[in-house]
Amino acid sequence: MVSPLSSATHIQPQAAVRPSQTRQPTSTPAPRAAPQDTVQISNVAKILQEASETQAQTAREAATGDLQATARLAREAASTK
Repeated sequence: MVSPLSSATHIQPQAAVRPSQTRQPTSTPAPRAAPQDTVQISNVAKILQEASETQAQTAREAATGDLQATARLAREAASTK
């Protein structure tokens, strides 16, 4: 026997999904500041760095207000006289 086909689709409603407990917002700890690393250059290293600068670099630093560069330019100018 042939049974008639029905084109209607039966949809059963689903029960609403509710959490068993309401979620409380958890307090998150404040983010910590990242540690900052600092490097200390020894006085000898500073002197070597200043000694290896070019004349143009020293002039640029003196133009921006670097007191060491200004003093170096003054010493070099005095030694050429």
